[in-house]
Formats: sequence, C-alpha cells, structure tokens
Amino acid sequence: MKVEQKKLPNSQLELEFELTDEEFKKYIAIALEHLKKHVKVDGFREGKAPAGMVEDKIKPEMLLMEAGDHAVRESYINYVKEQKLEPVGNPEISITKVAQGSPFEFKAVITILPEVELPDYKTIAKSVKKSDKIEVTEQEVLDSLNYLQKTKAKFTLKDQPAEKLDFVDITYQSKDINEDKPVQDKFILGEGGFMAGFEDAIVGMKAGEEKEFNVTFPKDSPRKDLAGKESKFKVKVISIQKMELPEVNDTFAKELGAFDTLVALKENMKEGIIMEKTEAEKQRVRGEILQKIAEKAKFEMPVAMVEYEKERLLEDLKNKISHQLKISFEEYLASIKKTEAEIKETYQKEAEKRLAGFLILRQIGINEKVEVTDAELDAEVEKSMKNYAHDHAGHNHGQIDKEQLKEYTKGVIHNEKIFELLEKI
Repeated sequence: MKVEQKKLPNSQLELEFELTDEEFKKYIAIALEHLKKHVKVDGFREGKAPAGMVEDKIKPEMLLMEAGDHAVRESYINYVKEQKLEPVGNPEISITKVAQGSPFEFKAVITILPEVELPDYKTIAKSVKKSDKIEVTEQEVLDSLNYLQKTKAKFTLKDQPAEKLDFVDITYQSKDINEDKPVQDKFILGEGGFMAGFEDAIVGMKAGEEKEFNVTFPKDSPRKDLAGKESKFKVKVISIQKMELPEVNDTFAKELGAFDTLVALKENMKEGIIMEKTEAEKQRVRGEILQKIAEKAKFEMPVAMVEYEKERLLEDLKNKISHQLKISFEEYLASIKKTEAEIKETYQKEAEKRLAGFLILRQIGINEKVEVTDAELDAEVEKSMKNYAHDHAGHNHGQIDKEQLKEYTKGVIHNEKIFELLEKI
C-alpha cells in the first residue's frame, strides 16, 4: 500500500491511498463473505444457498462498494496508528478509483492537532505579577451577612400597597420583550435589578392591580436594538409579601448550627470570602499567563476544531435558556431578532481563545513530560463519584458515564499540574 501525505491549510492533511490489485482482492473476498450472509436466493434460507448461486445474485457494483468500505476503514485506521497521527473528528473520504482487476485508490482529508511553537513560557509565567495579600473589608463581611439574613427572612401575605423591600410576584409584558407574551418574576422590590424606574412604578400597587407605564432601557443594555429606547410595560401584581428579617445577633449565629457567637460567624464568613478571593486571584493569574503565552505562540488554527467549539458554546447557551428563562431557543431568537447562525458566529473569538489555551497547555505538557498516573486519576474519579452521589441522594438524575468522566478528569489534573509548574517558577 502506498500513501502520500499532503499538507493543507487550517491544520488539515490529505492522505492519498493506493492499494495494489492483489491487496484489494483481499477486501473483495471479505465483502463477498459478508454479502453472502444477507443475500436472499429463492428456495433457500438466508445464508444457506450455494456460494455460486449467491455470487450470481450479487451485483458487481454492490460488491465493489462493500469491498471499498472495508478497504478504506482498515487501511485508514492502520495508517493513522502506524504514523501516530492525531486526527480530530471523522475523516472526509472520497474514493477516486475502484474496479475489478485494478488498484484501489481513495483520499482521506483529516484535521490534525497543529504543531505549536511556544515562546519562553517560563519567563512569561515569571513576569506575571501575583497579589501578595488578600484583604477583606468589614463592608464585604456585612454584605455577606445581609445576604444570609435575607435567606432566613419570614414572608407573610399583605393586602396593603407594595413598599420597598416587600417581596412581590408579578407578570409583565412589552412588545419589545418575548413577543409581548407575559413574563412572570418574583423579587424583593427595590432589589430586583430591573432598569431605572421599573420597580419605582410598582411601589403603591396592590395585589391584583394592573398598571401601564413607560421606562427607558439603559444605554449599555445587552440588547443593542433596545439601548436607550423608551418602552411601554403592562404590569400585574399577583401577590405581595412583607419580608421580616431576623435580628442579627448571637442567637441568629447559633441557629445556623455551628457558631456560638456572632463574632465566630463573622470570622467564618471572612475566611470564606478570603478563599473566594484567593481562588479568583489564582484564576486571574493563570488566565494572564495563558493569554501572554498565546500572544507569542505560533500555530495554525484548526478551523474544524474551532467550529466544534462554537457548537459546544451554542449548546451551552441553549441549555441555559431552557433551564433559566424557561422558553424555547426559537422564542429567544425571535426576542433578540437574530438567527442561530448569527449567534454561533459571535462565539468565534471565544472558541479560538479556548482552543489556543488547550493547544498551548498540551504542548507545555509534552515539553515538560507532564503525566497523570492511574492512581491519581482513579482517586479523583472516585472522589467525584462520591460527591455526585451525596449531592444527588434521593434524586433520579441517571447514571454518570464513567469513561467520559475519566477523560474529563484526566484533562483537569493534567492542566492543574501544568499551571502549578508555571506558578512555582
């Protein structure tokens, strides 16, 4: 078998295969045996007719197609393994010559992981400044405490007009949102995060009351078509609840279960904020290291992989819309006046960024001989399985695909090792 390689743009490779007549005869025989089992001959059960009668029934083009399929599959797989190629996705196959008594020829176009030329990544990693001290202000602790206080609030229905800090359940609709279909929402009045003027207009309304008013969308609205535009809203108040906040004292701290005093609760919250800020700083540093390496790294961006990443990002968006907004993706597209293709194209830069990060970390891992041992992988997978079982106890969420989890976990451990290596420089 002869194979010629030809480099194509966008990290693709064209492989031209040629099998001699003798080599192809092997696949003709395999195809014949396979087809014999499925050819029906009158008077005989399937697969039991004499070989000669079966062969007479098989059309030559059918035999060649079947032989070609076997030849392509086996030749391609063997060659990729022998050459230690790393194709991404399925190959594009085209048969260029097939006939009895002649060589068999076909082409396979594959996307491969590109060669990555890295800059001096160790010097780059060393140059990224890290925060020496994580500080937490008293106000940050108080903000967290206020949030916790609200989670323990008591709510009682009221038939008086709505006031700031009441918990309201409303429906609202506008021609500019959700095709003028009613949207239901619940929030603390004054803290719902709506555009200026919207919540103020609800103050004074009673349960069951309807009202129409105009508000102006902010100039930095994510919906560019609505930025700065005045829109009419129709709002109906379904219910109003008075929110009673518990007093924040030692008793409040004790009721949470693990604290004897308010001081102990505050100290615990401070430690939690420090942990969050420490993690955020770690991710910031890692992101900056990766970005600076990417700016000087040289590699060909594989278009097929970028498209795959864009598809993944699009699927994530669809899931979020389904679970959070509770509307179909078609309704979402109609509300923002965009097509699925237009949304997908907005992910181009993010997909390229993610892919660049993957390729760079992979190449550093190769250079530094970073490996994930079976023991490390098994321990982490076991931990993830236990956490999942604990978090979903009593709920039927289906089974985890353990092989998929292992593959994902291996990547996480591998990348963590690389970042730790860079951070210690």
